Amino acid sequence: MTRILPVFRRSMRESWRGLLGWTVGLAAVLGLYLPLYPSLGGSAQLQDLISALPKELVETIGYDQISSGAGYTQSTFYGLMGFLLTTIAAVIWGSAALAGAEESGRAELDLAHGIGRGQYALESAAAVLVRLLWLGVFSGAMIWALNGPSELDLEPVRIVGASAALVGLAFLTASAALFAGAATGRRVWATGVGAGIAVLGYILQALAKQSDDLDWLNALSPYAWVYRQSPLAEGVDAGGLALTWGLALLLAAGSALALRARDLRG
Repeated sequence: MTRILPVFRRSMRESWRGLLGWTVGLAAVLGLYLPLYPSLGGSAQLQDLISALPKELVETIGYDQISSGAGYTQSTFYGLMGFLLTTIAAVIWGSAALAGAEESGRAELDLAHGIGRGQYALESAAAVLVRLLWLGVFSGAMIWALNGPSELDLEPVRIVGASAALVGLAFLTASAALFAGAATGRRVWATGVGAGIAVLGYILQALAKQSDDLDWLNALSPYAWVYRQSPLAEGVDAGGLALTWGLALLLAAGSALALRARDLRG
């Protein structure tokens, strides 16, 4: 009998060590930054340091709200270190899933054993998504566990929203890499497109903060779609979150169509 979800199952089985490494990395970042809040959050020294920085830089990295627990967690983790780590993981996983498998010859071998191209792409995307969801759930759970000891005063439901935004951004990056990999068969293109989506989104929202005349750039930035309104302080922007996840799922589905539309190079 044909095994159920063979590509997905193999991907999850072979990637658990790497997933463990990313999990440990997120735990280290959270364990380093969040417990510092009680001594840094409202201290005069921190406020003096922030005041000495250029206003544009402070607003770009979100340090203008760092005196609150929500602002501190958003600026240090969700908007910076957590975003960076999950984005890197998403680019690596997304570019390896289809383009990497094709360059190594593994995809051609798998397809020769009766796995459809659409199935191959969708199961690969599902495996990437599950790993990213794990990182989001783990980081949200750890923030919730540190919420009391670190005196962050965060609302649990808003932690869920912020984690959904983080995973949505990461999956959009991974889906872009998957689509580029399916369309070109080259890992360099998959990596470039995935990383480009993340970097461009961050740059556009940073530029939008420099002037009211550039505010329209937020409409082009996935980062701004979910973070222009602080998920932890104000609640997640439902429209921006839906747009991010919708585009990510569309690109993941598009990768299946793109893979079916061309010959594999092996």
